[in-house]
Amino acid sequence: MSHDHQHHHSAHHPGHPYDGHDHGDESALADMLDLDAEVLHEYHAGVFALIRERAGDGPVRRILDMGAGTGIGALTLAQGFPGAEVTAVDLSPFMLAHLEEKARTSGVADRVHVLRADLDAGWPDLGAVDLAWASNSLHHMADPVRVLNDLFGTIRPGGLLALAELNSLPRFLSGELGDLEERCYAAAAAETAEHVPHLGSDWAPMLTKAGFDIEIERHFEIDLAPPLPAATGRYAHSTLQRMRAGLAQRLSPADLTALDTLILEGPDTFAGRPDLTVRADRSLWIARRP
Repeated sequence: MSHDHQHHHSAHHPGHPYDGHDHGDESALADMLDLDAEVLHEYHAGVFALIRERAGDGPVRRILDMGAGTGIGALTLAQGFPGAEVTAVDLSPFMLAHLEEKARTSGVADRVHVLRADLDAGWPDLGAVDLAWASNSLHHMADPVRVLNDLFGTIRPGGLLALAELNSLPRFLSGELGDLEERCYAAAAAETAEHVPHLGSDWAPMLTKAGFDIEIERHFEIDLAPPLPAATGRYAHSTLQRMRAGLAQRLSPADLTALDTLILEGPDTFAGRPDLTVRADRSLWIARRP
């Protein structure tokens, strides 16, 4: 991550603590976000089922996806609420173009609208929404408390906010390579604590302080064993490759060499590993504006 404040908070799309590190690789980040949705499909499906359940029979005509990234949330919500219009907000023109293309291929382009905005610079005029979704975006905000207050003001009385956050990056390896992975993640955590201090926060007190009533607070310990989704090797490779960029000064030369060797072998090597697993740690809050 850059030490420059604007650079640090300029991503506003979900995924990885290093997604402000290098703006030249947004394509790689987009791939990683899409792979996350594919490999952790059951987790994502469960989250959206909970949102539909809490929304009940109340009208959901206008939906906001805050920090939309590649649009996994925007598109899933558009399909889950077929009468709703969805506004997908992100800072990245690349991500929004990627999202628009996916909306076209999914047949929901007429109901999914994109809006480029830097939410740290100010809150756009969105009108009232029935449901807001924020996935792995709130921890990137310079002032998440202010953003939660803005969200509260945007959601109509009786409307919902669904907030999903990752607590740590997924783990894939075991044995000696698992030890290497843990050292990489410990180094990444040190980098993250310095530059993304809100990652892993307990959002419940902040939601309550903003005026929301929390209806669901759920922690997901994801542990996938073989047979794994076909995309798992690519997901593991892209995650470690993305992490590598921030660790040059924080790992020993031996660990850097070992990590580079692993990455250079490519995603097929990961896919062929008999000991490959996916272990991830996510949290979800669903809160209502009274």
